[in-house]
Amino acid sequence: MQSTDLEFFLTVSREASIGGAAARLNTAQSNVTNRIKKLEADLGVILFSRHSRGVKLTAAGERLLPFAAEVGRLLQDARIAVTATDAPRGPLQIGTMETTMALRLRDRLVNFAGLYPDVDLTLRTGTTAELTEQVLQQELEGAYVCGPVAHPRLVARRAFQETLAVVAGPDVTSLEGFTDRGHANIFVFRRGCSYRQRLEVLLARRGIAVARTLEYGSLDAILACVSAGMGLTLLPTDLVEAHARDHRLSLLPLPEEEANVETVFIRRAQVYVSPALTAFLEVAGPPVAAAPDAREAPLSFMQEAGE
Repeated sequence: MQSTDLEFFLTVSREASIGGAAARLNTAQSNVTNRIKKLEADLGVILFSRHSRGVKLTAAGERLLPFAAEVGRLLQDARIAVTATDAPRGPLQIGTMETTMALRLRDRLVNFAGLYPDVDLTLRTGTTAELTEQVLQQELEGAYVCGPVAHPRLVARRAFQETLAVVAGPDVTSLEGFTDRGHANIFVFRRGCSYRQRLEVLLARRGIAVARTLEYGSLDAILACVSAGMGLTLLPTDLVEAHARDHRLSLLPLPEEEANVETVFIRRAQVYVSPALTAFLEVAGPPVAAAPDAREAPLSFMQEAGE
């Protein structure tokens, strides 16, 4: 069993077809078929079942999948480690929630770009669920997401402390009116947004049903609708106050246990940390923890926070 065979196996599993894998790998379909047959012969099991629309992993293939993915990750880390220099340079892909970008990262990104012009930084915004999956799939080196995060393949470190509040139109002074009415519209980012999930939970605790959930792709659009008295949203108070000049809004405070939330930076556990990522976290936070070697043990957010 060779690493190239596992690469072919992973590609076929992702594409769910021999033809799709061949196109992705820029090789002939016969080469992909032969590689898979060789791997099956080496292991003594059938890894894919064939059907009219392509292929599907067998039970044995499902068991092999995480090991093949881990080998691929280790080989990629090895290539990065042996070709890296001490000076931060090259591509760096980081993810962040849009609220964190607007509230915490703008000035830090300007500083980083000035200090490290040889780093080609790409910043991708998304929801906590989307960004976490992209880090796990190696599409991002790390991401700022809403904590807590506990995953055996991730290291999560506390970055920023936020205080959340329900945001309403200028004439709203409390949530009691919505409690009496029994329902409210909410304006949120797409599914997978942690603030959206928190808002749904805290409204349910107060007996307020969500009449309509309206998804928007930008913060300004959400604030404009809320300012017009069309419904509610949930955001960090500092962020809302920064937009107060552009929108007439009311901040409805929450109890401490509902208001306090931490933004954490997540990255894959037990992988090489590049000089570019180390430099980025020194500027944007939180710095990479000092460790005996570069490969940290996977810790949940709560473990790292000492709680």
